[in-house]
Amino acid sequence: MPAACDSLLEDIEDIVSAQDVKPHDRQFARKNVVPKVRKRNSQKNVQADDDPPSDSIIPGAQKIWIRTWGCSHNNSDGEYMAGQLASYGYKITENAAEADLWLLNSCTVKSPAEDHFRNSIKKAQEDDKKVVLAGCVPQAQPRQDYLKGLSIIGVQQIDRVVEVVEETIKGHSVRLLGQKKDNGKRLGGARLDLPKIRKNPLIEIISINTGCLNACTYCKTKHARGDLASYPTEELVDRAKQSFQEGVCEIWLTSEDTGAYGRDIGTDLPTLLWKLVEVIPEGAMLRLGMTNPPYILEHLEEMAKILNHPRVYAFLHIPVQSASDSILMEMKREYCVADFKRVVDFLKEKVPGITIATDIICGFPGETDEDFQDTMKLVEEYRFPSLFINQFYPRPGTPAAKMHQVPALVKKQRTKDLSQLFHSYNPYDHKVGERQRVLVTEDSFDCQFYVAHNQFYEQVLVPKDPEFMGKMVEVDIYEAGKHFMKGRPLSDANVFTPSITRPLAKGEVSGITEVSKRHLLWEKIYSDSASGSGIGLCSIANLKRSKIMRLTPKIMKVFCFVFLIRSCF
Repeated sequence: MPAACDSLLEDIEDIVSAQDVKPHDRQFARKNVVPKVRKRNSQKNVQADDDPPSDSIIPGAQKIWIRTWGCSHNNSDGEYMAGQLASYGYKITENAAEADLWLLNSCTVKSPAEDHFRNSIKKAQEDDKKVVLAGCVPQAQPRQDYLKGLSIIGVQQIDRVVEVVEETIKGHSVRLLGQKKDNGKRLGGARLDLPKIRKNPLIEIISINTGCLNACTYCKTKHARGDLASYPTEELVDRAKQSFQEGVCEIWLTSEDTGAYGRDIGTDLPTLLWKLVEVIPEGAMLRLGMTNPPYILEHLEEMAKILNHPRVYAFLHIPVQSASDSILMEMKREYCVADFKRVVDFLKEKVPGITIATDIICGFPGETDEDFQDTMKLVEEYRFPSLFINQFYPRPGTPAAKMHQVPALVKKQRTKDLSQLFHSYNPYDHKVGERQRVLVTEDSFDCQFYVAHNQFYEQVLVPKDPEFMGKMVEVDIYEAGKHFMKGRPLSDANVFTPSITRPLAKGEVSGITEVSKRHLLWEKIYSDSASGSGIGLCSIANLKRSKIMRLTPKIMKVFCFVFLIRSCF
């Protein structure tokens, strides 16, 4: 019997902290309160408020529209925030007009992306929407004038998005911009096992680290994401396992620099990749994200072996940015053109058919015509099938913004010239007539085809047969364009299903286990009762009706009793 009492007391202590005012103290305090007579307002002076007072608003019942700009890392953050909000009760809508709150998840890489972000804030305010800002723009420069008075959630605080949204809906402005640390050491970010709504239920985006080891003079993202902080290998493997158990058939590894993974925690990228390969089901695929040349040079042999694995796409994104060593030095890229060529030449030799994607910045400060021609020659030599061409934009607060700028017209012309060179060759013409196995994962932009990818992560369009979605299909290539091929499925081909279970429905929350559901509901009840918002009893009612309720009646009665005591005073 004493043991049972002890157990109950521990539960009560979890609910009511030692710092809470005791009922006796509350009663004593009431005796010292001098009643104040309220003056009645005349009816003619009473004005009806359009908005109810904040304490009468019930959080968790609103509709939220989420807009994300930028890289796959940012997209993963957006998926995590959507999952947490949905699991709390908010409805995630794709209709911005019907939403009560806009969650705008920004990108700071280029000025046009920030312009879209700023315009969206203005539009939200014009439409009288509540706004929460996320992503790299407010993290890097939270004191900008157009961000004043608005709620902000930092890139490492996305696990607290529910709190920020809740307070914003009540009319408050909240800013959480701190870093995640453990014993003073910076962590990779929020937990990987948080609830999530995948934009594509078949694709899981896993951020393996945040930040980087470089200090590129043009980069604003560094101001937001900071120095390198890697997730432990075990946590990443567990996340991959969970994803496959939810019907995912393709995993993207992402970060600001995947090649630098593990240098802060005593491991490296090849070690992680070999661990992940062990848990990938047959037919499912892994795509590796962007890596800078300096950090891949040390692991070329191992990386070639991994990229030859049948469950890993033979694809690598290696930004060169410029083919001029003097410009690379001004950029502080920490490699020379010869290093880039060494990486590409080695991988093309050891991984036949590999797709190498790269980035180029046109018009970086100090770039001469000769520098630019060196870049043109590099593209002509390697004829990259995937090339991201970016006109240079000076980002506020970066060293490059203070350098002598190339005239705008010159930057535009160089961007145009490089684009024309890129479109002058067709990288897939020689593949017409080939037979390929492709993994189908999404709709095409025009919704006329399904999009699949072959072993080299080259885009192959296939007919819209629902049987193909999420499956590995064998096709004959009959047409090729600049960015795609078209494949005709074989009439007698086997359609292989890589998923070990049925994929989640679009919009369904990932990562919600019975235990985490129970935890979220208890957390909501406790939060409601502590804040006196008046919805705790509703939460209890919902909890009692829920199938996941596994509490004994005695504990339930104790909790209700404590809740009533808290809410009465």
